[in-house]
Amino acid sequence: MIFREAKLSDLVRLRELEQADVEAERPFNSSIREHDAIYYQLEDLITSQNSKLVVVEVKGDIIATGYGQIRDSKRSLTHEDHCYLGFMYVAEGYRGNGINKQVVDELIAWSKSKGVNDFYLDVYSENASALLAYKKAGFIPTLLEMKLNL
Repeated sequence: MIFREAKLSDLVRLRELEQADVEAERPFNSSIREHDAIYYQLEDLITSQNSKLVVVEVKGDIIATGYGQIRDSKRSLTHEDHCYLGFMYVAEGYRGNGINKQVVDELIAWSKSKGVNDFYLDVYSENASALLAYKKAGFIPTLLEMKLNL
């Protein structure tokens, strides 16, 4: 397994994995578009100095992803900025091997090297396996978004 930063030449595969991520999350959110659901500005995540998009390769194929992006925090918080984690995706055949934790650890190390020590991510409240994985990585639930569709 090779862990590395994503390159613009990875965009085709990254878009495929983005759609796999969308499909994995569709059961948790009926408002996700049926076609052309786009979650991420991948080019920006690859080229920005305030983000790092990590990919994991096995035999030349990207099988996992994750990004960290340094963002301004709410003015009510004690920290001025934080690292938001997203696109945390591991292909089905590779899940349960600690790959996501390794990606998270790499993104945390990158963020800390930039002086940012607070981390946030979003996860669907019904996604039990993702909740368990993030709790194992040290995250705790703090805010639950609620939705009403009329």
